[in-house]
Amino acid sequence: MLKEGTVVGQRYEIISRVGGGGMADVYKAKDHKLNRMVAVKVMKAEFKEDPTFITKFRKEAQAAAGLSHPNIVNVYDVGDDNGLYYIVMELVEGITLKDYIVRKGKLSVKEATSIAIQVSLGLQAAHNRGIIHRDVKPQNIIISVDGKVKLSDFGIAKATNSNTITSNVMGSVHYSSPEQVRGGFSNAKSDIYSLGVTLYEMVTGRVPFDGETTVSIAIKHLQEEIEPPTKYTPNLPYSLEQIILKCTQKSPDRRYNDMAELIADLKHSLMDPQGNFVALAPLAAHAQTVMMSPDEMENIRNTQMRDENTSQQGYAGMDEEEDDDEDEDDDYDYEEDEEEDDDEESSKLEKAITIASFVIGAIVIIILIVFIARAAGLFGGKEKTKDDANSTSISSNAEEETKVTVPDLTNKTQDEAVKLLNTLGLGGHYSGEENSDTIEEGKICWQEIAANEKVDKNTQINFKVSSGKGSVTIPEDIVNISQQNATVKLSELGLSVAGNVEKQSSDSVAIGNVITTNPAPGTSVSAGSEVTLTISTGPEQKQNTGDEEQVKIPSYIGLTLEDAQASLEAKGIEVEVEYGSSSAYDKGDVIKQSVAGNSSVPKGSTIVLTVNDPSKAAGNNPATATGKWYSTSPLQKPPKYNGGIVKLVLVQEVNGEESQKEVYTGMPWENGDFTTPIEGADGVSTGKIYVYADGSDSPTYVYSSVPFAES
Repeated sequence: MLKEGTVVGQRYEIISRVGGGGMADVYKAKDHKLNRMVAVKVMKAEFKEDPTFITKFRKEAQAAAGLSHPNIVNVYDVGDDNGLYYIVMELVEGITLKDYIVRKGKLSVKEATSIAIQVSLGLQAAHNRGIIHRDVKPQNIIISVDGKVKLSDFGIAKATNSNTITSNVMGSVHYSSPEQVRGGFSNAKSDIYSLGVTLYEMVTGRVPFDGETTVSIAIKHLQEEIEPPTKYTPNLPYSLEQIILKCTQKSPDRRYNDMAELIADLKHSLMDPQGNFVALAPLAAHAQTVMMSPDEMENIRNTQMRDENTSQQGYAGMDEEEDDDEDEDDDYDYEEDEEEDDDEESSKLEKAITIASFVIGAIVIIILIVFIARAAGLFGGKEKTKDDANSTSISSNAEEETKVTVPDLTNKTQDEAVKLLNTLGLGGHYSGEENSDTIEEGKICWQEIAANEKVDKNTQINFKVSSGKGSVTIPEDIVNISQQNATVKLSELGLSVAGNVEKQSSDSVAIGNVITTNPAPGTSVSAGSEVTLTISTGPEQKQNTGDEEQVKIPSYIGLTLEDAQASLEAKGIEVEVEYGSSSAYDKGDVIKQSVAGNSSVPKGSTIVLTVNDPSKAAGNNPATATGKWYSTSPLQKPPKYNGGIVKLVLVQEVNGEESQKEVYTGMPWENGDFTTPIEGADGVSTGKIYVYADGSDSPTYVYSSVPFAES
C-alpha cells in the first residue's frame, strides 16, 4: 500500500486510498502537472513479477484508454515507475450503484430507466470501438454527486475486430450471461444480458439468481427461468418488464441486437409505460434451456477451487473502500487453456457438447436408477465386507477432518473477526451495516453462515456490522396520498405497514387516501417499526330525509378550472380553489379534488379543487409567504462520525428545481444529537442533508428525508 505523499510517475501525489480489489489498489491523487485531482489504480506488489497479471493490467488500460464518453470513466495515463504499474483515471466523486440500491432497497421506475439509458450509452460507445466490457454489474457503475452515471472497470474487457470473441475469463457470476458461465463465446449481447440483470436488481432490490456457491448460481443462469420482476414489484410498468425479460433471454439470438435497440425501447417505455411494443422473437428449438454436461460441471467446480486457493479477494475495481470486495466470491476466472486460433472451433465444440449432454444425462439417470435399486436390495449384490466398512469410515473421517467449524463472530469488531477467521483458514467479508437493538455500534451483529457449522477451508464468511439502534421519522407528506404510495414511501424508510388499516370518513381527504398514521406523522420511531394507516372512505353518507338533495360529483381531474367550476356551480356546489404543482398536467388544469369522482354530496356543499400552477402553489398557506420553515427533527450522529469539523449542506426541490445551501460548519454531534433547527425554503416540507467530513469533496453520510415546518 502506498503512503500518503508518495509521488508516482514524477507527477501524481498520493492523497488517500479510496478502494481496491484482489489485483490493484485505487488512490485519490493530485496531478501536479495539470493541477487536478485524479484516481490512480496501482497493481499490488505481489503481482509485479507475474507476467500474466501484468498483461491483464495493461490490457485493461488499452481497452479503456481509447474510450472517451460522458458515461465512461476516462483513462488519462498508464505507466511503470520502477516496477510500480499504474493507470491514471478520472476521479468520480460519488457512490456505486450497488451501494445506492442497498440504501434505497429498490429504485423508482423513472430513476432505474434513466440509469439504464446512461449505462447503455456508455456500452454503445465501447461496442462501437470493438470493445466488450464483459463485467457489467452495479459495483462497476458509479453515480457521481451531480447525478451523472459512469461505467468503470474494464478489467476483463477485451477488444475484438469481429462480431464475437472467445475467452475463458469470467466476470461476476450473479450478472454473467449463460454463454459466459459455460465458457463459450461472448459478445455485445453478453453485456446486454448483464445490464438486464442489473436493471432487474434496480427495480426489485434483488438479483434474479442467487445461491450458496458460484457453481449453483451459474447452473441457475443456464437451467432456470427468470422470475418476472413484477413478482417482487407488482406495480412495475408492463413495457419495462418486457425490456428486462428480453435482455435476459438465455439465447443471445432472442436478446436485443445492439444497444441502440435497447436505448430506443427504454426511452419509449418512459413515454408509454404500459405499451406492448417490445418484440420478443419466437423460441426456437436451439434456444431451449439445456442441461450442463458433467465435464462442464467439473470444469466450473475445479475453477472455483483454483481461484479460492489463489486469492480470497475478487477483482472489484473502483468500489468504495467498505464495499470494494463485495463480490469477491462471485469473481472467478477460467484458465486460458486455448489459443485465440481456437475461437472458430469453440462454437462448434459448444454445439457438440450440448448434444452430448442429453446423451450423458440419460446415461446418468439410468446409472442412478440401478444404484438406488441396488441400495434398496432389488438387485443382487455381494454383502459389504468388514474391510469395505472400514474403508468407508476412514474416507468419511478424512473428509470430515478437512472441514472447518465456523466461529461465532457476534460482538466482535471487524478486525477481530477477520483475524480469527484467517487463523482457521477461512476468509471474512464485510457486507455492510444494519441496525441492531442488542449489539452495540461497530460490533458484528450478523453472519451469513451460522456459528458451529462445518465448511470447507477457504470458505468466505460474510458478516454485517451494527450501526446501533436506528430511528426513522414518519414523514409529514404521508397525508393525503394514496394507500399504495404511502406503503412504498414507508417501506423505503425501513418501516413496515400494518396488515389491517383503519378506515374513517373524511370531507377533505379523497377516498383511498391517507388521513393520518399511528404513530402520527413527524414522530421518530425505531427502524423496522410497524405503522398503521388510517384511510379515507370519503364524506360521511347521511341518510336522505328529503330535506337534503344529493348531488353526484364526477371526476374533474385534467379539466380546466373554468370548466370544472362552471359544472359544480350549475349543480349548486360551492367551489374553493387551491394551487399545487404537477408535471403530468397543463397549467390551469385540476390535479386534485376534495371529493372523489362518482360520489354524492348534499347540494350546497363545498368542494376544494387543486389547480396546477407552481407559481401560486406556495400561496395556499398565507403564512408561507412571510414565515420561515425550519427542520423539525434532530439529526442523530452518523455511524461513521468520530468527531471533528464537518459541513452540512441542505438540498431541497424548490419550484421544480434543486436548491443547495450550506447550513452549518462545526462539530454538530459533540454533545449528542444535533438539535439546532436548520432553515429551509419557504413552503418546502422535506429536504436532504449531506454531511461532508474532513474537507472531503464527496458526502460521507446523507439524511434522506428531513421534515421541515413553518416556524
